[in-house]
Amino acid sequence: MQSACTHRFDMMKSYKVTRFGEPLEEMDEPAPVPKATEVLLRVVACGVCHSDLHIWDGHFDLGGGKQMDLSRGILLPRTLGHEIVGEVVAKGADVGDLAIGSRWVIYPWIGCGQCSLCKSGQEQLCAQPRSLGTSVDGGFSDFVVVPDPRYLVDFGNVPVEVACTYACSGLTAFSALQKAGSVTPADQILIIGAGGVGQSAIRLCTAMHGVGPIVADIDPAKRESALAAGAVRAVDPKDPEVKRALLKATGGGFAAVIDFVGAASTAEFAMALLRKGGTMIVVGLFGGSVELSLPLLPLRSINIRGSYVGTLEELRELAALGREGKVPGIAVDPRPMAQVREALDDLRGGKVAGRVVLRTEEA
Repeated sequence: MQSACTHRFDMMKSYKVTRFGEPLEEMDEPAPVPKATEVLLRVVACGVCHSDLHIWDGHFDLGGGKQMDLSRGILLPRTLGHEIVGEVVAKGADVGDLAIGSRWVIYPWIGCGQCSLCKSGQEQLCAQPRSLGTSVDGGFSDFVVVPDPRYLVDFGNVPVEVACTYACSGLTAFSALQKAGSVTPADQILIIGAGGVGQSAIRLCTAMHGVGPIVADIDPAKRESALAAGAVRAVDPKDPEVKRALLKATGGGFAAVIDFVGAASTAEFAMALLRKGGTMIVVGLFGGSVELSLPLLPLRSINIRGSYVGTLEELRELAALGREGKVPGIAVDPRPMAQVREALDDLRGGKVAGRVVLRTEEA
């Protein structure tokens, strides 16, 4: 937790999706008044994520000309942004000891709180979510409302531009690496995609598993960045000889392959490089589909699973590592909140290395 001076407020500026696929609209409206267990926080920093692009578009690409329509579950206008560090400026009557002016990273993947998934701690999988930046308004704004202070996580002295990325890119990488299970240096991990989330995973891999990963990415610059971040080797998946070389180098394949792209080509690449009994973890949402030969599942005893962000407890574990200085930094491109439209365009155009983080004027 960090503390800073408080600020007066009555109105707020937000950048909202008013029509899917069209530029965000700047809106001025009254600042919310928190009730009961709610907490109102002034947005200090908010990361810009690929998920924001999918929500802005209103769909996910499922491949074969099919799309998952998100528009039915997202009421417009909607303020995007879910990687948020905020400063407490007001709290509801039922909130106890929470200091005005304290700063927190916000867990955004909030569920209904009543279903079996929520009660088991897997709120991010809730069928009736209240996620910030999707189901309810998020952090591309001056202020954000959190329904309960338990979603506020202490990030210590980590810079706010880095701490906000813990809420999605950091958490997504951390949770995916957790799903890799017990990995030894003899097993090795393959990470596909060295973008923002992939870079977080590369940096976390050694801290969590004691293993520097091998990384695959088609972009030479990202391969260089991967090596600088701690990868022991970086390869081009389009190289026709690379599969054979990796199978030979690993003695038959990887114990775990984490796909941070989620395209048909990357999924096929991942499955081809799994050893028997290995685990493929799909994280990325680029889109597409693959044809799967079902007998290979039992014959190779491989595991294929998805990983969607992470739990509140995992965010607390990640933040604890961050407070202890065990989470290596990520490349951050800080920009004023008013440049949110340009940031989204740059992200879509592949012009972002690391993470764009939007800062408010008073930050």
